[in-house]
Amino acid sequence: MKILIVGNGGRESALAWKLKDDPRVTEMYFAGGNASTQEWGKNIVESGVEELRNFALKKQIDLTIVGPEAPLVAGLVDEFKNYDLKVFGPRKRAAELEGSKAFSKKFMQDNTIKTAKAKIFESYNDAIDYVSEQSFPLVIKASGLAGGKGVIICQNLTDAKATIHALMIERIYGDAGIQLVIEEYLKGFEASVIAFSNGKNLFPCIAVKDYKKAGNGDKGPNTGGMGTVAPSPQFTEAHYEDFKKNILEPTILGLEAQNLQFKGFIFFGLMITENGTYLLEYNMRMGDPETQVLMPLLENNLLDVINDCMEGKDVQLSFKNEKAVCLVMASGGYPGRYDTGFEIRNLDKVKDSIVFFAGAAHKGTHFVTNGGRVLNLVATAETYEQARATVYEDAKTINFDYEYYREDIGKF
Repeated sequence: MKILIVGNGGRESALAWKLKDDPRVTEMYFAGGNASTQEWGKNIVESGVEELRNFALKKQIDLTIVGPEAPLVAGLVDEFKNYDLKVFGPRKRAAELEGSKAFSKKFMQDNTIKTAKAKIFESYNDAIDYVSEQSFPLVIKASGLAGGKGVIICQNLTDAKATIHALMIERIYGDAGIQLVIEEYLKGFEASVIAFSNGKNLFPCIAVKDYKKAGNGDKGPNTGGMGTVAPSPQFTEAHYEDFKKNILEPTILGLEAQNLQFKGFIFFGLMITENGTYLLEYNMRMGDPETQVLMPLLENNLLDVINDCMEGKDVQLSFKNEKAVCLVMASGGYPGRYDTGFEIRNLDKVKDSIVFFAGAAHKGTHFVTNGGRVLNLVATAETYEQARATVYEDAKTINFDYEYYREDIGKF
């Protein structure tokens, strides 16, 4: 079986790691890829929707799994299906639940999904007038894709006006900021729940805790994620039942009612407050670095789960009764400007962690940095403390110029 995985991050490394020992998988290709995926298959340079379609046809790819959001929003799944290519992911219209926060928020409101109160704006002046009458803090979101950086918490009116100007006038995230969602600030803790879809029902994985801020103590700018813990230590059975009743089940009904059903992944970004569980956002794919802790704990054969979903069958997910911790080692300066090309040393001295490369590549006989989030160290154990100790011990061994990582992943 020939598999194509689209993407070049740690998420794609974790998916490939889970698939690489399946005897049915004869070849794996990676559109983009990284140093890990190059070890387990072949990285390819094709990137556009048509280029990837032609590659899949030429190589007779049996299954394509789409990692990042941009190809989904660009319609890769639609194009592949037009040529009878088997692909796991939502069509372009369903992908708008991630590609447009305005579309997503309206979907939540129309389907009585528990979410923060919000308004959508296309006019700069209307947005300024609105925030001038609100209490703070407020959350301002660029509606389009902004690489996980388009959500800003504003503490006062000055911050809000500056944020609206930066997004709508300066266009710091390009067209992503043409339309804004301005919503109430919810106080609590976040959790990520990723589910498989078989085109009719959704099958959730265990909840994951993601550390989004760049610095210790959740300080600094938002990133794509600096680490994860699974299962989320704060997310209780009561929280899950609230999620199921007020978010998961209405989402299933809404997808059916609006003809947005698909076979792929859906990610629920949740905020758990004293008033219950709220939906912050949908992603229409696996999360990164959530995937890195889910794959080592997933007891099911991943290819079986995907095939069953593709055939419209129900699945019963099973996870090990263990804890998993993922630590992201990043380039100094990330998520802002950073330099690359630095050798990653002492990888051969890593003892017990799984190493998932992300922003790293081969250069001769060495590995070098070529991205912001360079690699992920993942460990599983009976306790969070044991898993945490393992990844931090191995992190001290690995080194590259200007490396940095948070010191409090797994401390909750």
